Amino acid sequence: MIRTDLHEGWTLRADGGPVPAGIAGVAVPAVVPGTVHTDLLAAGLIPDPYDGMNEAELVWAHRASWRYDTTVTATPAAADERIDLVFDGLDTVAAVEMDNTLLGRTANMHRGYRFDVRRLITGAAVPLTVRFSSALSYAEQMQRQLGERPRAYGHPFNAVRKMACSFGWDWGPDLQTAGIWRPVRLERWRVARLAEVRPLATLDDDGRTGRLAVHVSVERSGFGAAGELLVSVTVGDRPAVALRLAADADEGVVEVAVPDAAVWWPAGYGAQPLSTVTVELHDGDGAALDAYTKKVGFRSVRLDETPDADGTRFALVVNGRPVFVKGLNWIPEDHLLTRLTRADYAAAVDRAVEANANLLRIWGGGIYEADDFYDVCDERGILVWQDFLLACAAYAEEEPLRTEILAEARDNIVRLSSHASLAIWNGGNENIWGHEDWNWKSRLGDATWGARYYYEDFPALLAELDPTRPYHPGSPSSPGFDPEVVHPNDAAHGTRHEWDAWNREDYTWHDRNVPRFCSEFGWQAPPTWSTLTAALSDGDLHQGSPAFLLHQKADDGNGKLNRGLAHHVRVPEDFADWHWATQLNQARATTYAVQHLRSHAPRTMGSILWQLNDCWPVTSWAVVDGSGRRKPAWYALRRAYAPRLLGFVQRDGVPVLAVVNDTDTPWLASVRLRHADFAGVVHAEERIDISVPPRSVQVASVTLSDLVVADADGLRATHLSAEDFAIPYDPNALSATASAAEGGYSVTVTASSFAHDIALLADRVAPDAVVDDLLIDLLPGESHTFTVTTTADVDPKRFLDPEVLRTCLTA
Repeated sequence: MIRTDLHEGWTLRADGGPVPAGIAGVAVPAVVPGTVHTDLLAAGLIPDPYDGMNEAELVWAHRASWRYDTTVTATPAAADERIDLVFDGLDTVAAVEMDNTLLGRTANMHRGYRFDVRRLITGAAVPLTVRFSSALSYAEQMQRQLGERPRAYGHPFNAVRKMACSFGWDWGPDLQTAGIWRPVRLERWRVARLAEVRPLATLDDDGRTGRLAVHVSVERSGFGAAGELLVSVTVGDRPAVALRLAADADEGVVEVAVPDAAVWWPAGYGAQPLSTVTVELHDGDGAALDAYTKKVGFRSVRLDETPDADGTRFALVVNGRPVFVKGLNWIPEDHLLTRLTRADYAAAVDRAVEANANLLRIWGGGIYEADDFYDVCDERGILVWQDFLLACAAYAEEEPLRTEILAEARDNIVRLSSHASLAIWNGGNENIWGHEDWNWKSRLGDATWGARYYYEDFPALLAELDPTRPYHPGSPSSPGFDPEVVHPNDAAHGTRHEWDAWNREDYTWHDRNVPRFCSEFGWQAPPTWSTLTAALSDGDLHQGSPAFLLHQKADDGNGKLNRGLAHHVRVPEDFADWHWATQLNQARATTYAVQHLRSHAPRTMGSILWQLNDCWPVTSWAVVDGSGRRKPAWYALRRAYAPRLLGFVQRDGVPVLAVVNDTDTPWLASVRLRHADFAGVVHAEERIDISVPPRSVQVASVTLSDLVVADADGLRATHLSAEDFAIPYDPNALSATASAAEGGYSVTVTASSFAHDIALLADRVAPDAVVDDLLIDLLPGESHTFTVTTTADVDPKRFLDPEVLRTCLTA
């Protein structure tokens, strides 16, 4: 097999539709893999779609058509040789032509395509053209053909196999990209090639013996007589294991036992050793034909759904050990997907690791992520929950949509099955829930809506291709129950999405339910100041500006932010104060919800916060904004997801102290409890000795006062008996000093009175500045030093500015 990338020499030009005069007829260099938007941006023909009102100014692109052109020069095929043109991804509705010959049409960005072009390769420069037509127009055509089906947003994203959030979401822009978005190449081969390789690595119940089943499918060239083929599989430095495929056989399985295998564990449970698997294909005479290399990790994973007194358990069990999932939902890291590099993926995943997370859920309105993403998760020990890509809509089960959905599912099960991090497949996002609760049934009548995918097709594909991992029909859902009898969002069974807190109530609403596993919940806040001000002009920095509202996609988002604030603090009129107050409220909401969920383990066995990341600068539920900057909520989450946690939670309407030990060793400590007034003056003190077994939770009753401060082993939890707007904080509670330090700056604050949620918003001083911690509580006489990392050379006193050094008082 000889593979030759075809990434050079492409040009892009408009091919129809309402294209502005300055772009129509202009050919620009095209980066492949890439998209139309990035090429036009690089050529200076469109403004940055993430800035100001530019998203709205690019709506014309929804109806535009485009063409990519290059030439291919290659040696003609030998008599027994195949030459294939291979596209790993085309976004989305495309026609592929070589030498003015139509090779095929595509309508799915989530799968690859292969065309036999041996007869078109002449040795001369042969033109290759890919024409992209409007995905929106195609979706509307499919909607007319298949019948309209309910969905969460206006565009018919459920009628075309394109990233759903391409059409806009309640956190994302409506840009509707097009382009050759994944690699393209020529593949020259003889006799046979490896068409599918699925290395499924597991671990025996003894916890020591690894099992590798390498499923191999081959495609034969069709030239000459079919002969015997030899497949050899090597695992690490172990001797190769061979499989002979007879002349009439195109598939087989190589099984390898690995005694005393190095076991792969999720983060927080052990190490992540990986073994290299090499698969080689030879003809009957021993000549090399093709090869495949991947890394695998030996582990077992199952889903415990045992009925119990509280309903039905929902717990991931890895290598025989139940894992409390400390997760985050993942959306595409950049709406313009092709700008992402392995370094970008590593940085994003590392922000989850640093927040003490152990799982990322790939949400069903995005993409099957790049190989780099899963590789990084394998290396870091981050479990992956993989949705099939159906989200917030009813999906037709008729052709041509059905074939496309099943083809993309098959392609990606095969592609991803080697990854140790991949722990669970999920049928889709909120579709079963939507069918029950969102007034779909009256609109659908007898029309199909996707149930066959969730309950029949996906399980059947996984039984065939990847029986080593559990499957869940939908998030949320209550598996094993008729959705009309047991609600898909029932807290007692399966998975739950908790959105009443944000949409209608307050973050304290979480106390109303104890879910078995909460796979979505969250609270909004704007991006960091540097990210916001890079995207908006000074005149747009107010809640009602059109540009700010364009970067707030949630229905009544600002209204919900303000109503959420009003439960706890006075809603500021000054925009900078409001920005800080909403960020602080997001952090507190995050802490409150996560502590609630963790305190109920093992009844509750999972918390997947919505969401880790953003794909552009926007007010959203993310704890890391679209520029990769950590919002205050990220620091709150890091503390709430820490291996050991002290936190005040509610039991029967009464605050109690939860002590969570998510480590493999007992936690023996003495908790110091101080009772004080709102000024922080301590009037009583006591100690509680704790002995919390590994992976366990204890809850202790405490005497209540205006202010209760609990300390143990460097951890602190604080409980206040009143909301901030009712507490007479001392406006001069803090004194502070700042000085230059190695790699940045050091800021020390000292409290003369109780100071709550002290934060240093370092990016307001320097856009690259990162502070080591946030949201610190101090009693009178206590000090804390913040460490700021930055390359900027600034006056240290700038870190003492009241819009940089914040407490809850200024909210």
